Formats: sequence, structure tokens, C-alpha cells
Amino acid sequence: MTTAEIIDEITRLKKEKNAVIMAHYYVEDEVQDIADFVGDSFFLSKKATEIDADIIVLCGVRFMGESAKVLNPDKKVLLPSGEADCPMAHMATVDKIRQVRAECPDVAVVCYVNSTAELKAASDVCVTSSNALTICKKLPNQDIFFIPDQNLAHFIADQLPEKHFIFNDGYCHVHHTLSAQDVLKAKEKRPEALVLVHPECRKEVTELADYVGSTAGIISFATESDAKEFIVVTEMGVLHALQQKNPDKKFFVAGNMQLCPNMKKISLEKVLKVLSEESGQIEMEQSLMDNAKAPMMRMLELS
Repeated sequence: MTTAEIIDEITRLKKEKNAVIMAHYYVEDEVQDIADFVGDSFFLSKKATEIDADIIVLCGVRFMGESAKVLNPDKKVLLPSGEADCPMAHMATVDKIRQVRAECPDVAVVCYVNSTAELKAASDVCVTSSNALTICKKLPNQDIFFIPDQNLAHFIADQLPEKHFIFNDGYCHVHHTLSAQDVLKAKEKRPEALVLVHPECRKEVTELADYVGSTAGIISFATESDAKEFIVVTEMGVLHALQQKNPDKKFFVAGNMQLCPNMKKISLEKVLKVLSEESGQIEMEQSLMDNAKAPMMRMLELS
């Protein structure tokens, strides 16, 4: 089948099956183009609770599909690639959470949505990079154990000196490998460009930024800015949306490794396959979904 034929068939099946396609900014451009909703983790989490559909095709990594299923237990949630997983989502353990709770009884376990359902279920509240500061500030707890990403945790902790943060050693390999030297080299080539950084990057990188924020925040900042050139320090899939919204502006990356291989495993062919066969379903035990839903709903309430 040609690309045009694949797109036509996906469009037909969506109508026939009352399905919606949701995609993260980091998936391939052509997959973003056929999606009904494109957004970051927070947008997709929130939108999943609002849509009226029988089937959700979640174009992203596994934890995103799990989140959509937890928030929509009666809907079929299909993941186009079963191999699309996020290493950071596994970089914490339930045993470690139990250990911290035993040592610090008043602790609030704050779980970044980029995590497995098991980790969410063992936590008190979920957060995204968009709302982590707001939610951590609202929590009555003095002690916060932030999992799994250490860089986002440090970024939030620096803004909340009145709180005591306990850090985990997880990280996103795409953001964590970017260095201050990468940014400085890019800035040397484009001295007029503003530097836009995701808070999953290390402190040495965020300190060089003109703006630090979520993927959606980076898009909004660039769109509203009068500047014409930007160095984008996050997964390069976001360049598609940035260029679409700002055809008169130029966007550059800071390094050669700004690519998530798991997000790129989603293709038009795989979207068509799961929609046609209704395969790739996310399935979890009801008790796990119930336990994971509570901290996600608390996130939506507090944000």
C-alpha cells in the first residue's frame, strides 16, 4: 500500500470503529499528522478522560498506553508497537518506595507520569513536567520522594527550598546525555537564538536556558516569542509541531543524540495494523488500574 492508501484506510477505520488516534510530539512526523490529538504527557492524560470513543490508538511508549487505559478502563487502548517502552519508566522500584515510606512516615511519593502503572499505584500523586511545580507546592507534606527522574526532581526542588526532596537516580537517556558543552557549541553557531530546554535535562543545561519547560511549554514559548531563531534542547520530534506553528522561524538542535528510538518505533503501517486487527491491547488487572488511577486523578484535581 502507498502512504496515501494507508492514510485513507486509517481514516475509514477510525470512523467505522469510533476510534481516535492520540500521539506524542516525539513520534514520527507522519504519525503526528494523522492523529486526532497531538500533545505532551499531561495533555494526553487529560484528553484521555474527555474523549468519546470506543477505541484509543495511543501512539507513544507503553506507559502512555497504560495511563490512557487506567483513565478509560471501559475503552480499548491499542499500542501500535509493543516494543515501544521508556527505560526511565522502570528506573524506580516499589521496594524502594516502601523503604522510603518506612524511614520517612510523612513522605509524599510524587510519581512522574513517565513511569509504569506499578510505580503509579504505589505513589500518592502523579505529575508531569507541566504541573510538577504546582502540585509539589500544594502538597502539605514537607518531605517529597520524587520518582523516577532525578533531573526534573532537582529542577523542582531548586524552586521549593522550603521542601525536603529525596531523589531517585532515574533519568531520560535522551535528555540526560545532553551537556552544557553541546548547548554552548550550538549557541556559538547561532548567538541570536534563544535556548529552550526540557527540565529532564541536567542542571548544567537548564542553567543555560532562556526558557525551561515541558514540550507543550516549549512550543507555546516559541510561538509567542518575537525571536526568530531557537535552539531546542529536547527530543527532536517536537521540531515538527514547532515548524508547523511557526513557518517564519528557525529551529535547531543542540546535539546529535536528541532522538528517542522507542518513540520512533511507531509507524503508519503499525497504526493501521492495530486499528484493523484491534491488536496490541493494553491489559492490566483491575486492582492495579484502580490503584494507579487514584494518584492520576489527584494530579488532574491539583493541577
